[in-house]
Amino acid sequence: MLQESPVYCLLFTVYALSMTIRSTGRILAVDWGEIRIGLALSDETQTLASPLETLVRRAGKRVPMRRLLELTSVHQPVGIVVGLPLSSEGTEEGSASAAREMASAIAQRTGLPLEFWDERMTTARALATIWEQGGSTRGRKPEVDALAASVLLQHFLDARKNRTERPEHTEKAAPSELPEKA
Repeated sequence: MLQESPVYCLLFTVYALSMTIRSTGRILAVDWGEIRIGLALSDETQTLASPLETLVRRAGKRVPMRRLLELTSVHQPVGIVVGLPLSSEGTEEGSASAAREMASAIAQRTGLPLEFWDERMTTARALATIWEQGGSTRGRKPEVDALAASVLLQHFLDARKNRTERPEHTEKAAPSELPEKA
């Protein structure tokens, strides 16, 4: 069973698996959803997150791993951040378990360092951003999911920058503690 080691940053909890993501180079963010999986990418300096793409999977089907692997090959990220959908109380429920399974498959297939990040309210923030700019979300669900992934990644980057400025001890789970591939 996977052992999580929480690191408290601002209002968020980070869970890290196996290796630490390097401090330079692009980071890919994955915002898990049952149907749509939003993706975002940081710049090389890990300062700015931008929406990348939204993967769509059919009901009952697996994550479109082939496309995800193509994107990792093209963009060469140094690590992956996966949004962990927690309840409003901060507990893990069914969707968090599914996100962890997806993350395990991604980590095994890419070999990249992976960290979990609390994704509560990312979609709401993405929607608010669109509405604040006078936009409509009608017919734009894929764009909203990619934007939510960029909100998730931007929070991660900002907290990481703050953590670098104020170092804290972080424990990482050993690779042998990752769940077995189903």
